[in-house]
Amino acid sequence: MAQPKTSTVYNGKDKQTAASQQTATAPASSALSIRLKSSISKRRLTKSLGIPKPSPPLTFLTRISGFLHFNSIVLLRNSGSKVVEGVRFDGPVMDVDEIIDGEEGGLVVETCITRTLPPALTLEHGLESISEAVNKLKTDPPSSSSGVLRFQVAVPPSAKALDWFCRQPESSEVFPVFFLSRDMENPTSKSLYLNQNRGVFGIGAAVYFTHPAWCDSEERTKPKRYLSTNPIPITTYGFMDINFNTESSCIKREAGSFYFFVPQIELKELDDISILAVTLAWSNGMVCTFEQAIQSFESSFCQVSSHFYSSTERYNPRYVRSALTKFNMMEDKTVQMVCMNAITLSRRDFGCDFMEMREAPISFQFSFRFSPTLGVANNMQLDNAIGMNYSLGDHVNINAVWASLLIEECSRLGLTYFCIAPGSRSSPLAVAASTHPLITCIACYDERSLAFHALGYARGSHRPAVIITSSGTAVSNLLPAVVEASQDFVPVLLLTADRPPELQDAGANQAINQVNHFGSFVRFFFSLPAPTDQIPARMILTTLDSAVHWATSSPYGPVHINCPFREPLDNSPKHWMSSCLKGLDIWTSSIEPFTKYIQVQHSHACKSYTYCQMAEVLELVQGVNKGLLLVGAVHNEDEIWAVLHLARHIRWPVVADILSGLRLRKLLASFPETEQNILFLDHLDHALLSESVKDWIQFDVIIQIGSRITSKRISQMIEECFPCTYILVDNHPCRHDPSHSVTHRIQSTIVQFVDFLLKVQVPHRSSKWCSFLRALDMMVASEISFQICADYSLTEPHVAHELSRALTSNSALFVGNSMAIRDVDMYGRNWTTCTHTVPDIMLNSEFPLQWIRVAGNRGASGIDGLLSTAIGFAVGCNKHVLCVVGDISFLHDTNGLAILKQRMKRKPILMLVINNHGGAIFSLLPIADRTEPRILDQYFYTTHNISIQNLCLAHGLNHVQVKTKVELEEALSMSQHLGTDRVIEVESCIDANATFHSMLRKFARQSADHTLNVLSQFSVPDTISCSLSICKICRMEYSLYRIQLCAPPTSSYIDHNRSRFCREGFILSLYLEDGSVGYGEVAPLEIHKENLLDAEEQLRFLLHFMTGAKISYFLPLLKGSFSSWIWSTLGIPACEIFPSVRCGLEMAILNAIAVKHGSSFLNILYPLTEIDEEISKRSTSIKICALIDSNKSPVEVASIATTLVEEGFTAIKLKVARRADPIKDAEVIQEVRKKVGHRIELRVDANRNWTYQEALEFGFLIKDCDLQYIEEPVQNEEDIIKYCEESGLPVALDETIDKFQKDPLNMLEKYAHPGIVAIVIKPSVIGGFENAGLIARWAQRHGKMAVVSAAFESGLAQGLGTYQWLKEDNLQINNDVICKTSMEEQVLRYQLNVNSKDFCSFIKVQEIGQRIDIQENILLFLHGFLGTGEEWIPIMKAVSGSARCISIDLPGHGGSKMQNHVAKATQEITLSIDVVADVLYKLIEQITPGKVTLVGYSMGARIALYMALRFSDKIKGTVIISGSPGLQDNIARKIRRAEDDSRACSLVTHGLQVFLDTWYTGELWESLRSHPHFNRIVASRLLHEDVQSLSKALSDLSVGRQPPLWEDLKLCSTPLLIVVGERDKKFKSIAEKMCYELSHDEKGSDDLRNEIYEMVEIPNCGHAVHLENPLPVIRAVRQFLTRVNQNSTSNPESNG
Repeated sequence: MAQPKTSTVYNGKDKQTAASQQTATAPASSALSIRLKSSISKRRLTKSLGIPKPSPPLTFLTRISGFLHFNSIVLLRNSGSKVVEGVRFDGPVMDVDEIIDGEEGGLVVETCITRTLPPALTLEHGLESISEAVNKLKTDPPSSSSGVLRFQVAVPPSAKALDWFCRQPESSEVFPVFFLSRDMENPTSKSLYLNQNRGVFGIGAAVYFTHPAWCDSEERTKPKRYLSTNPIPITTYGFMDINFNTESSCIKREAGSFYFFVPQIELKELDDISILAVTLAWSNGMVCTFEQAIQSFESSFCQVSSHFYSSTERYNPRYVRSALTKFNMMEDKTVQMVCMNAITLSRRDFGCDFMEMREAPISFQFSFRFSPTLGVANNMQLDNAIGMNYSLGDHVNINAVWASLLIEECSRLGLTYFCIAPGSRSSPLAVAASTHPLITCIACYDERSLAFHALGYARGSHRPAVIITSSGTAVSNLLPAVVEASQDFVPVLLLTADRPPELQDAGANQAINQVNHFGSFVRFFFSLPAPTDQIPARMILTTLDSAVHWATSSPYGPVHINCPFREPLDNSPKHWMSSCLKGLDIWTSSIEPFTKYIQVQHSHACKSYTYCQMAEVLELVQGVNKGLLLVGAVHNEDEIWAVLHLARHIRWPVVADILSGLRLRKLLASFPETEQNILFLDHLDHALLSESVKDWIQFDVIIQIGSRITSKRISQMIEECFPCTYILVDNHPCRHDPSHSVTHRIQSTIVQFVDFLLKVQVPHRSSKWCSFLRALDMMVASEISFQICADYSLTEPHVAHELSRALTSNSALFVGNSMAIRDVDMYGRNWTTCTHTVPDIMLNSEFPLQWIRVAGNRGASGIDGLLSTAIGFAVGCNKHVLCVVGDISFLHDTNGLAILKQRMKRKPILMLVINNHGGAIFSLLPIADRTEPRILDQYFYTTHNISIQNLCLAHGLNHVQVKTKVELEEALSMSQHLGTDRVIEVESCIDANATFHSMLRKFARQSADHTLNVLSQFSVPDTISCSLSICKICRMEYSLYRIQLCAPPTSSYIDHNRSRFCREGFILSLYLEDGSVGYGEVAPLEIHKENLLDAEEQLRFLLHFMTGAKISYFLPLLKGSFSSWIWSTLGIPACEIFPSVRCGLEMAILNAIAVKHGSSFLNILYPLTEIDEEISKRSTSIKICALIDSNKSPVEVASIATTLVEEGFTAIKLKVARRADPIKDAEVIQEVRKKVGHRIELRVDANRNWTYQEALEFGFLIKDCDLQYIEEPVQNEEDIIKYCEESGLPVALDETIDKFQKDPLNMLEKYAHPGIVAIVIKPSVIGGFENAGLIARWAQRHGKMAVVSAAFESGLAQGLGTYQWLKEDNLQINNDVICKTSMEEQVLRYQLNVNSKDFCSFIKVQEIGQRIDIQENILLFLHGFLGTGEEWIPIMKAVSGSARCISIDLPGHGGSKMQNHVAKATQEITLSIDVVADVLYKLIEQITPGKVTLVGYSMGARIALYMALRFSDKIKGTVIISGSPGLQDNIARKIRRAEDDSRACSLVTHGLQVFLDTWYTGELWESLRSHPHFNRIVASRLLHEDVQSLSKALSDLSVGRQPPLWEDLKLCSTPLLIVVGERDKKFKSIAEKMCYELSHDEKGSDDLRNEIYEMVEIPNCGHAVHLENPLPVIRAVRQFLTRVNQNSTSNPESNG
């Protein structure tokens, strides 16, 4: 299509146009380098990018409002200015047609290597860190002729990008320069001044992508170069339909063209982190050498480091307005700036659309400078606010002049949020504010609510709000908010209208003395004279400038300017003399404030003096033995960031107040070591309820950051620690020391103080003490969580406990006073989140947590104005705010709800109101115990029945009332997606709340006492590690025992054909390094889900991991300590260990600890110091229940029962429902009861064998038999509660709880029914003592019996009432019953030489298992890329009981080597899949003449599948773990080849360590990164002897070079086991498609095909299944091996 073009020279001052009509014809092309052959394709692309239809001519190139229209502009560069071109790539997505048409070598992919530096304390530190990294790179430059290298560092997260952009000089020397806002919700220019706007700042272009609307044939035939940023995406920025020629500096409007680039220096601000990044790109072939790239970067770096936001400066939005005016950029509402991943290497595999692209966000708020003379902006400035020549002479009266001056000066000082109360006297101010283009106004009829709203805005935005009121009591109503602002150092500007002096003290209406009305609660007061032209108007400006300076200088706070006005108060004309404006010419022609207050940085001498003063503090900190970091109220994100730096540096225990932002932190699952690096004590408050803890815990140095502490017990602890060194750090000079204990008061910002301490080394001492504190906090937290969760009613502590579920990184919490803040401080909890972004992975490894910004009115701690403050806070912080208040606080400020309905730019707010119909806090104070209820209700609780729902209805607010936990969870979840303001009312009760709080305190105190008693009994050295791991396990072994029985076990039905019965199991022996031995038993019953073979398999696996494992003294505490230890130490999900195995393991470990310390098993769990006389007496009378099988005549059973009673048993349990007729069982029970009398407790166990009707019939017959309970009477567990209610019989649970190993509290909830009177607990069935203890505590909590079953057939439980079952009654382990003892197998390592056609391979082999015969089972394990055969050792040891297990290091990996034959010494070795398969085939021939079963993972799985399809004569079966048959699409293979070739090149260029750092940040490894042994796994990937060969394997074995095997699957005759991780979405999809292909052969014999394959999904893991969750893999492999062997036996021909 022909397009007219206009050329224009634009020199920045004159605009001259010389137009000439030209016609150009160009082929249709897409916007992003994808040649589209139809308009349909063009529309698809436009839609996928979210780009609107072809836009009209760019208005920033069009004459609008005095600007000119240009379709083409040539930019004249200023001398010294530089448009940084960077390295050009095709893209930023791939051109499908050109890839199809291009030659084999016509596609080149350059991989970007990203290096992440440690997080920086400040932006300055981040710049220094990057500068050092680049300088180091200069001394050792990369050897490659081209490359893209990126450095990135996490910096403080507060908004700085816009300010940094605005500080760049007008005569910038480097271009492009831009700011792009992240505000996607209808951004306006006003929003830039309303709150801190997050976005992106960038300068220079390291990489750029351009595409003209046409290209010639020569261009199309050039090799295509694309940039790969996988797995770490890099954002590219630019414009559609713009052709920007960087060489000629010419910009043209062309549909289908684009200009995108990657900045050289970029600051990207996300919700919870900011990333400072530098990108270096070079290519000798494109005349951009590495040296030139460095020089270009240094130009950009020099500029930005000279003009940046200093950490010592307070953010001032006046820079924004000044800069945007200075840059004089043209506003164009039609232009959108696009940001997208630098390239998405598209995937066509498995049916996905090849052009699959991530949504490209479009910003409608940005400012972009192409050059010194051309820039474009959208929603960045107001037309009538740019270049404003302030016209004061147009005002009709002097009142309007003064009011206008005040408002304009406020805007220049950055005060743009005005809170206006209606009133006549304040009309001039209100009119001036509401008509100012940069001012955002809000109004409220209640001045008290309005003032608190302003206070909230100032809290959220860290800049003052302005309050305008009329005179009289309207001013007085501001006092509560002024007091709060003063006490908590919040800046607010009060502009109060007043009567003129002649109306004061004269009885005039609405006239009171407003002079110094707020007394000492304001930092500055000035009463202006009534407006007059006899006073220079600049006096108004200097007064306001001074007031704002006071408000924003330490100590921050409110300031008050009283503004008297005479009539007329409206716009009535009244003559005034313009001479009063003398001296304002410069001011009116600029946008700067009249008086600029400049803070001079400390001189060198001052810094030296400061260091001398701090020397004493440093000495104290360095000499600390028991230090505590106490974090009080922290008001902004940069301060939280600094606190984390300090906590990591000094490694002291940290107590974080709720207002610190760290109390409700969310831990990232990818970094399980977070709590190891920083020890947070979240529940020290409740631990201090224990007198023994209070006596034990003594700190010698306390550093408190921030002034406010919510917990009274923490404050009391500080007093009791005195005399100790108590250092308080805060930026204000005021005294915050109610205990009068502060020894060092440091007035400093948190960042400055932390910066000082980071420069010195702090020794880490008292590890034992820290470990005890960690255990103490963990156990109290566990107890609190248990009690809250075990109570199924909706309690107020539960609300506090669950709050953080509803909070995200884009949320903030405002918490009310009284009980609300105390509950959240005491009972709030942190969470582990599994949602990870790339910034989380790459940058949060040092601080792997997300904090939640929290605010509250704790200056004066009143309950007034809380709703209004929360709403203002939401506006200021620009986040989704959750506000938690009590009902009295809510009622106190309902006028604040009126503010919600006003149109303002803020996100929805959610208000959670705890309605206990009064002031519940008084019920927890001593007065509640000493005052009559009537007086409490009337004068303290102020009990009410006001309908909050009706109040919300009156204000038009969404309201929901919740009364249960489920309703609360649903309401919170729904509110996150509602998009409107909402009130959730939580119904509560004062008395119930007081009772529950009392119970929580009691159990927390008991838990703290118990923890301290358990830990104190151990002799632990002071130098112990933080995990209390002081003893290693030397080895573990297990022995198979077989005990003869006289009768069959009651857990199985009688086999009348058998005359001999026995019980089998294993004895674990755990040997510690000091010689102590602990024993445990693993004895699965018929009722277990596992059998003896399953259990032994896991024991074989554990033999490997237990050797060298450290035992923690946390373990006797139980309460989750075992589960945590199993996961963190052994790297196994605790839920995957079979219950019987876990029970035996726990038993052996606890036994070993007891032996080591010369104690007993019971005393290890419950030290004697805890057992008082009454408990001791009760323990001697514990009833041991006899067990009888009732499958005999009533008389015979009764006789047996009588004998047992004579032997001393006082409780008998009878097995019933083992015969067809329940009436017979009832007759037995009746006879037994008659014989033994009613002093003996009778229990019956039906083992779920009755139908509901049979159970009812039995129950009716034995109602008078006084049964203590009946276990599991019905088959369907859903009928249990119904049976309790209909039969009236007491019921006990047994089998029902056997599956409650995961989340037992939630599963037990429905069994809290009073008809359930007992819980029968078998530790070996439910998974050990830890789970048993939890269920027993639940039973106790709900008033039920906890009956512990000793697994009566157990070999170690002899003599416990198992009447005549055991032939011997001996509590000692009898060696005569031991059949065999097994120890850890040793690994045989050797090398096999394999000769192939062109080269010889020296394959490293690992082997486990005995060689039995020629037809033995052989498993051959193949690892994935970067792995070695060593990673299979644990699984091989587990399976070695069933097969001979062999793993190898594949060619190019580990210790395997390759060597050319002499005749082909110069020929390059090829490691294609067919070559490697040939090597393995010959290796198998050396191993065995028969067949092997292959087990392959990832790359090894592809090789295994290839061999299964090509070499079925040697492959008996194949296990495919996270494997693929390859890529079906030719283009996808071509792309993958190019990508893997680039990766291989970067592996050689940058080294294996850098490669690994990048490789494991990919999405595929998200689950693996959460594994506790992740760092150890990655370290094992460094054990490759030849990196060149490894890179060769990556390239040659690329899935892009492998022939696809999908069609071959239909002909597969080798049995396949396809194993995939539950969280691996990509390979789950592949596995499902493989199963489909395998089940449909060309002959259509689907039934037979289904026997060929099996798919197993492994839970709790991702791609690296065998490393993340090996136990289910072991079981699946062994079962598959059994099936393959059975098939081979039934079909001998398949053995060849």
